[in-house]
Amino acid sequence: MENKELKAIIEALLFTWGDPLDLGDISTITEVDEKTLARVMDEMVGDFDYNRRGVRIVKANRSYQLSTRPEHYHWIKKLSNPKFTRGLSNAALETLSIIAYRQPVIKSDVEAIRGVRSDRSIETLVDRGLVKELGRMDKVGRPIIYGTTDLFLRSFGLESLENLPSLEEFNENMENIAFEE
Repeated sequence: MENKELKAIIEALLFTWGDPLDLGDISTITEVDEKTLARVMDEMVGDFDYNRRGVRIVKANRSYQLSTRPEHYHWIKKLSNPKFTRGLSNAALETLSIIAYRQPVIKSDVEAIRGVRSDRSIETLVDRGLVKELGRMDKVGRPIIYGTTDLFLRSFGLESLENLPSLEEFNENMENIAFEE
């Protein structure tokens, strides 16, 4: 096997496996003796470093693993930030409130309370993990039943749904907010 092809195979193995891969395992898979393989691995480590590739090969004892470069942490962190950095729209907050207080609830009940369609708001809340499908109602059309999630509780600093303020407390707080503006 040609050296270039062997390096490509090893790179594919390391990428696919993800975890550290022992030199003996690489040897068994590639059917190349460990002494030759150790030399090729050292070349690959050097090549990745010399060319300042986005990934590097990390050696620990007799194992090798692909890893990102520590100096790229800042950019990688941006990638892993939550996709949803914007707050919820008023429509989504209104829908979330109805679901939180009325759960388990179906979409038509939410829409009856709001007086408008709520498809998009419910979809947004499900996408953000604040609301989930609890099942289907056993009636014509088998509508989806919605409820809040543990992420909802954590996001609003609640231990359980029992910690939701009563509707009376909620209305009083809303009146105070409206009065202060």
